[in-house]
Amino acid sequence: MKRLVLSLVVLLVVVAACVAGAGWWYAHRAVALQAPVVDFTVQRGLSMRQAAAVIERAGVGVDARLLTWLARLSGRANTIKAGSYEVHGGITPWQLILKLSDGDVSQAELVLVEGWNFRQVRQALEAHPHLEPDTAGLSEADILARIGATEPHPEGLFFPDTYLFDKRSGALALLKRAYGAMQVRLQQAWAERDPTLPLASPYEALILASIVEKETGRPEDRGLVASVFANRLRVGMRLQTDPSVIYGLGTDFDGRLRRLHLDTDHPWNTYTRDGLPPTPIAMPGPDALRAAVRPPPSEFLYFVARGDGSSEFSRNLDEHNRAVNRFIRNGRGS
Repeated sequence: MKRLVLSLVVLLVVVAACVAGAGWWYAHRAVALQAPVVDFTVQRGLSMRQAAAVIERAGVGVDARLLTWLARLSGRANTIKAGSYEVHGGITPWQLILKLSDGDVSQAELVLVEGWNFRQVRQALEAHPHLEPDTAGLSEADILARIGATEPHPEGLFFPDTYLFDKRSGALALLKRAYGAMQVRLQQAWAERDPTLPLASPYEALILASIVEKETGRPEDRGLVASVFANRLRVGMRLQTDPSVIYGLGTDFDGRLRRLHLDTDHPWNTYTRDGLPPTPIAMPGPDALRAAVRPPPSEFLYFVARGDGSSEFSRNLDEHNRAVNRFIRNGRGS
């Protein structure tokens, strides 16, 4: 009897060792992939069993039941994280479980460029291969409501930066992040503003910063360009800034600004209307924001492009006319 019990114990030990060995072999053996790179998304709320089925269907050569068993045996079945994942050749089931439990999600990026308008932002979002285009078909008002924005117009409300995101995230979620980033930067800039500026609100500072962004070819000119517009606002001069006029023309602008455009009134025509335009005209970057709220003191009221990206600044109309005669050969000045 003792021999029988001993034999059974030995048999059980051998079977356990074999099972453990088989499990170790399975856990550390590279799985086959249907492509060099396979990606999949584990939706929030999925169990390990459901996630394993998603992984198998995506083209990762695992048995969903065995992967679930391995995760449960290791105590990691209840720690998997939702998100988009990317696996490459050579990955093992154990590495796959570690990836899921560590939340090692794959990410993509989108660059929102300083000076872009909202139409360009929206095109970039909806064309990105790794973003769900959940803004498609929505009006601008709908988009603003869904991201929690209180402004009536989307222009200039999003901070230009490089944004990393989980693949298959929604465009609305990225827009909400960019909106929040701009709110933080704008409030910081407004808190540090020159109190003598002729600006009544952070939104007006955003409008001015967007004009500075579009008017400057060189970063070192931003401060003086901002001072020109601040000086004009102080003395009641019209801003007469071409980028604002062009913005108001929208998709009708063919690349050439004509006298007819300057004389045709619309809300963004700063040649025909006093003060700031009603909205920003683009996304200003941090340098333009800083320049708009703390321009250096100057007596300049005019500037003209020199043709090399820099600007020539003038205190009065006579100086400006001489500068125009000297530099204006390939474009317009302000």
